[in-house]
Amino acid sequence: MRLVFAGTPEVAVPALDAIAADGQHEILAVLTRPDAPAGRGKKLHRSPVGAWADERGIEVLTPAKPREPEFLERLKALAPDCVPVVAYGALVPQVALDIPARGWINLHFSLLPAWRGAAPVQHAVWHGDEVTGACVFQLEAGLDTGPVFGTLTETIRPKDTAGDLLGRLALSGGELLVQVLHGIAADALRAVPQPADGVSLAPKITVEDAGVVWTEPAFAVDRRVRACTPAPGAWTTFRGERIKLAPVTVAGEPLAPGEISVQKNNVYVGTGTTSVLLGEVRAQGKKAMEAGAWARGVRIEAGERLGGPPSAPTSR
Repeated sequence: MRLVFAGTPEVAVPALDAIAADGQHEILAVLTRPDAPAGRGKKLHRSPVGAWADERGIEVLTPAKPREPEFLERLKALAPDCVPVVAYGALVPQVALDIPARGWINLHFSLLPAWRGAAPVQHAVWHGDEVTGACVFQLEAGLDTGPVFGTLTETIRPKDTAGDLLGRLALSGGELLVQVLHGIAADALRAVPQPADGVSLAPKITVEDAGVVWTEPAFAVDRRVRACTPAPGAWTTFRGERIKLAPVTVAGEPLAPGEISVQKNNVYVGTGTTSVLLGEVRAQGKKAMEAGAWARGVRIEAGERLGGPPSAPTSR
């Protein structure tokens, strides 16, 4: 089939690689978010999907919104059979959905109808799900509500961060997307409506959400930190300044919430239940370091505590 691929971040690139390696479809162009400022100099940078296309001489479409007349006219002129989507990052209007003969199909990193929205992997980790997966569904005007062509499952491991899990799903999901494209091209695949039950929402995780609440149970602190790794990055405060935290380990030291205990190279922090053992710590303007080295550098005094905002993730 003739394809226009829609996607933006690095997690979409494995699907592009899989489609290109398969060699059964022609990628006419990619649709991605406009170049955005990044780095200290705030220079404009191409998205990972846009950069992938640039390297291969493939046309890159970057409308501010996919309802712009110029974009719609170009999409009509390209006349794709199908538009596969992986983390594009903008709502697609019906007028654009109607252009390709086979519609738009979206690779989503959850088992729909669970975790509809922008951050399905983070919410699955945060809420302690044991199994998640990916699915390819027909994109429609609703939020991740379209009928599903195919799914795969993935076990969430006890130490998985959102980044770990998303990395695995990006690879296996790319292969699933290729299989679905084959089935659609051969008229051998029909999408099945999502169940009415089991709907949960996964809105974007904000920086405020990522603040650790030390009065929560240790398992909840562990999940929050892993769900927010690598982005937006879990954090807490120490002496009035924010510090970022890498994943922690649930321990057994009896400490008050936020209370710090330094034992040789180990740094324990109390929660609403047992303590957690800190991993890496990154103070503002500094590189990440092992918690023991951080503690020695700041010379923690008896009775000092870590503290964060009383926030919680959006529930099911």
